[in-house]
Amino acid sequence: MRVLIMTYGSRGDVQPYVALGKGLKEAGHDVAVATSERFRDFVGEHGLHYGYMNDRMLSLLDTDQGRDLIENTNGLFQVVRRTFSMMKQVGPMQQALMEESGKVADDFRPDQIVFHPKAYGGPHFAEKLGVPVVLATPIPMFVPTAESPNMGFPNLRLGAWYNRSTYRVVNLLMRVSAGKYVRKWREEHGLPRQKRFDLLHTTDGRPIPVLNAVSRHVMPQPADWPETAVMTGYWFIDSAGDWSPPTELTAFLKTGPPPVYIGFGSMVGRNPERLTRVAVDALKTAGTRGIIATGWGGLDPDQLPDSILKIDQAPHDWLFPQVAAVVHHGGAGTTAASLRVGKPSVVVPFFGDQPFWGRRLHQLGAASRPIPQKKLTAENLAAAIQEVTRNERIVSAADQLGRNIREENGIQQAVTLLESFASQQQPK
Repeated sequence: MRVLIMTYGSRGDVQPYVALGKGLKEAGHDVAVATSERFRDFVGEHGLHYGYMNDRMLSLLDTDQGRDLIENTNGLFQVVRRTFSMMKQVGPMQQALMEESGKVADDFRPDQIVFHPKAYGGPHFAEKLGVPVVLATPIPMFVPTAESPNMGFPNLRLGAWYNRSTYRVVNLLMRVSAGKYVRKWREEHGLPRQKRFDLLHTTDGRPIPVLNAVSRHVMPQPADWPETAVMTGYWFIDSAGDWSPPTELTAFLKTGPPPVYIGFGSMVGRNPERLTRVAVDALKTAGTRGIIATGWGGLDPDQLPDSILKIDQAPHDWLFPQVAAVVHHGGAGTTAASLRVGKPSVVVPFFGDQPFWGRRLHQLGAASRPIPQKKLTAENLAAAIQEVTRNERIVSAADQLGRNIREENGIQQAVTLLESFASQQQPK
């Protein structure tokens, strides 16, 4: 079977899909991953075909406007409002991504398309080619349930009607933000006009299967989900065996007790210097050794004490087992990596789904109460670091979660389901 995986976004939006692609390849399938050009080498290094999508949307996050979006948004509606304010810039980029990813599908001629919500053209490319399609997401926020509201909404405890309505609002926002690009592409490629944009159904109304790459130990699967929606477990890449750590890093790890890792990936906002000062001062105040990851031009500490080491980056599956705790932004990928190795977290959310994961880890007993980045100080970060490294209940809860997650095989379950869907979900 030829499988085309389409995804777009930061590394957390790409790495799980490359992991899934590797699992499919090991099961005997031919796999291509279409994503931003900045991940071309990453895709190729794992033995998968690469499909071109431009990098301009991601580059926008590196501008002052993009950094402002990261730093000054709280909650789903502020993200949407600020995104709409950038539509004149973003619109042509979105249309280009539709054309580029559609060309990848035409060229690769897959037997099945698996798509990330940000690569929302997937169902339409599948319709044109007459092949099955599957939605795959690292954030379970699209399939409605009466049990709880969408993660972008407050838990108002108003009952099933409120909970279900929050998912309808999210799908409506997706329709408003992406629908016109889909309509234009369909018209240009001879497809009939779609009644309405819908990530969960094909144009003729059939449900699109949904794979949610999250552990049931972190988010139990709702009892009222349809059979086509599944919480598979996380999709991990084990890259430690292919990576050689710098001598400075291995020496630092050997010269004292396990340090605390602090890294916020590409979440730097307008003032990375402030984050650096807070991180360094918090580690000093907590009396804890630390490793500060600078990420993609983010944290940039200089003249550090011997108890703190600056690194660019390191594979999470190599480094996280050797630390005492992980301070991170709460992205889905970093959250999964910290949970897998059984390490407690301090979550400093910036925007998007990050506040939800911070709250969820705290509810599970595996993290301190999250600290929004705009409220982060050396004092409250130091207190949180001391809490997660010294409170045995938190340390034990994180360790048990890690044991449970390591017993899952999310990739194998996803591969089995994709093979099943390919045989059952035949387009009309």
